[in-house]
Amino acid sequence: MVVITPRLLVLWDIDHTLLASRGVGREMYVRAVPAAFDRPFVDLADVSGRTELDIIADTLVLHGVEPTRANATRLAEALTACYEAARTELAERGRVLPGAREALVALADDPTVHQAVLTGNLRSVARVKLEAFGLDRYVDLNSSAYGDDHNVRAELVRIAQRRAAERTGGSFDGADTVLIGDTPRDVEAARTAGVRVIAVASGGSGVDELKRVGAEAVLPDLTDVAALKKAVTRKDTKDG
Repeated sequence: MVVITPRLLVLWDIDHTLLASRGVGREMYVRAVPAAFDRPFVDLADVSGRTELDIIADTLVLHGVEPTRANATRLAEALTACYEAARTELAERGRVLPGAREALVALADDPTVHQAVLTGNLRSVARVKLEAFGLDRYVDLNSSAYGDDHNVRAELVRIAQRRAAERTGGSFDGADTVLIGDTPRDVEAARTAGVRVIAVASGGSGVDELKRVGAEAVLPDLTDVAALKKAVTRKDTKDG
């Protein structure tokens, strides 16, 4: 049996790239803040393209709680517990975005491609989200990088590259790593880390905005699996 070492690392963002929770994410904070600090929920910090460490810190401040490591851990643990308890609710209210499952399957069938996730979510929350929709089978969660690994998204790229190399025995440099996400922050993280980036206009940012911040390829969604695979596997991808 010939064992093929992957030579391309694909890092998927989760929220608004692969799936939409349709309000469940905010609801988890609505439940977690009172559970952690016995005080009513007030508001949630900006979440778009940010790591959970930053979101938690700013959300603590909004609730008059000092953003210490201990308090952040307390809220993170409450948030995880809320997601675990809401698996069924998440699956019923949320949805896999059009073409996402098919895109994951198509790349999973290519032995030269290694798929993981790069997400601002906590590791535990990312796992719940992917498992709720049966997407975890297509990505290597141990090669992935999460919002509790580092608060700088570009650093998450480097963490995922290192983990993927350790897991596969391969080596993934900038040309061999592709980040797929839906926000300008995803694009900026990829450019800062020196890796390729494919943006998907399935979140709050449109095609023009994503091109403007420097995405090398922009897709309106993931329904054209052939176009996505072509963009992923080509090293000379251009805007389109």
